[in-house]
Amino acid sequence: MPSSCRVARLSAWLTVLLLLPGCNSLNPLCGSARPVPILNSISPTTLVFSQLPPSFVIIANGSHFVSSSVVVFNGATLATVVTSNAQLTATITSSMIPAPGRFNVMVKTPAGNTADLGCSSGGTSKGQLLTVN
Repeated sequence: MPSSCRVARLSAWLTVLLLLPGCNSLNPLCGSARPVPILNSISPTTLVFSQLPPSFVIIANGSHFVSSSVVVFNGATLATVVTSNAQLTATITSSMIPAPGRFNVMVKTPAGNTADLGCSSGGTSKGQLLTVN
């Protein structure tokens, strides 16, 4: 095959790859994309305000957690330990809970290094509520 045909085929193949939709499973250039985390439950779910300890550990259970995933408590990003792709832990201090109420807990995964390849990457889970009576 003449070299001009090889170049034309390679060019056509690269064009197809670059125009693939953001579907990461179809686009091989999305290898560094990170999945959107899914938060199924937290523990504890309820606490008594008058019995709050100075700090406690919250456990987030779900799926698609990666090493850069973090727990977000009522809008504040917490130092997080990723124990597995299905569980995270973070410490909440009593100063973060100034009064009884309902506090939103989410998991956030920052975007990966996908540049402008049309790859979706990272995101924020739906929230779970921690109720403090």
